[in-house]
Amino acid sequence: MKRRALAFALATTAFCVATVQGGAEPSLREVAQRSGFLIGTAVRPAHLSEAAYSSTLAREFNMIEPEDALKWEVVHPERSSFDFSQADQIVDFAIRHGMKVRGHTLVWHRQNPKWLTNRTFAPAELSQILEEHIKTVVGHYRGKIFAWDVVNEAFDEVRPGTLRTTLWRDEPGIDGAASYELQATNNAARSERAARNQPYSYIERSFRWAHEADPQALLFYNDAEAETVNPKSDAIYAMMSDFRKRGVPIDGVGFQMHVANMRANIPSLSANIKRFAALGVHVHITEMDVALPVDSNGAARPQDLQLQADIYRQIAAACRSHPLCTAIQTWGFTDKYSWIGSHSKHKEGAALLFDRDYRAKPAYDALRDALQTEHKLE
Repeated sequence: MKRRALAFALATTAFCVATVQGGAEPSLREVAQRSGFLIGTAVRPAHLSEAAYSSTLAREFNMIEPEDALKWEVVHPERSSFDFSQADQIVDFAIRHGMKVRGHTLVWHRQNPKWLTNRTFAPAELSQILEEHIKTVVGHYRGKIFAWDVVNEAFDEVRPGTLRTTLWRDEPGIDGAASYELQATNNAARSERAARNQPYSYIERSFRWAHEADPQALLFYNDAEAETVNPKSDAIYAMMSDFRKRGVPIDGVGFQMHVANMRANIPSLSANIKRFAALGVHVHITEMDVALPVDSNGAARPQDLQLQADIYRQIAAACRSHPLCTAIQTWGFTDKYSWIGSHSKHKEGAALLFDRDYRAKPAYDALRDALQTEHKLE
């Protein structure tokens, strides 16, 4: 019975490969690896036991990233304890299938445990907590996770170009002097001046701690709505320019690339990639999806699926035209588990490369074609 079950599983896997790839067509992973490119996706360990999920994942991608398994509320649920069980499943899967792992994320203003957010720490104690967290998590995966989103979404989208108010920066923050002045006065000018004295301090220290824990890992700053040239990406560019000049260990920038309204400003994206690459840092597209309007059954119109495919193709081409844009990663790969539906109250969906039944969509073919095509430097 075991032999018969194994034979059936192998035959089923072969059939799925032939169906998705049209028999002779190479997978995304095969195409990417020919040029040393990374094609990745975010994953959830609970789905790895699903045969269609795990077989598609291993066949199509050479890089994976945990969606939530490395966020504070999961990996550091109590002050005195860490839980690596979920992230370990993902890393073990990657090792078995010859895939690279991106770590996401060490510092964020969301999905933090109550023990951290429900009380106020003195800046020195909060600094100690953050340092311990970063060094423990990065150290646990030293040599296994090749790149980290060290800090995620530190810049505000409501006030573009300014740093977000967070636990780490000014509530109470890990820098006593700046935090004290921010809390001690209602004078806006003095508060802004205090913040400017050490504008990126907690971010810089986070990168230095991560580097100490694993000097070989690539360290990224990751953010949303910064893919094009705009006030937010200008501020990120200024920060990274400052870090590079002063020897802060930062190796790359991650552009999330959640595309809304079926619009993508490709010329501005390309110009933005170009200027960051000129700093000598890697550019990764880290969370790409392209949301479409859907009906009550979650189905998108054929013409919208084709427009989606064009957007995937154009973004991939823009990335591939710059040698230091070295990875494209989607936020999930099957519409069955996409966050877009719940986020939009099911008005949007169908955002990923595979439908709910793991059938490749036009976006899959478009992305694969773009990865196979030589693109001139823009």
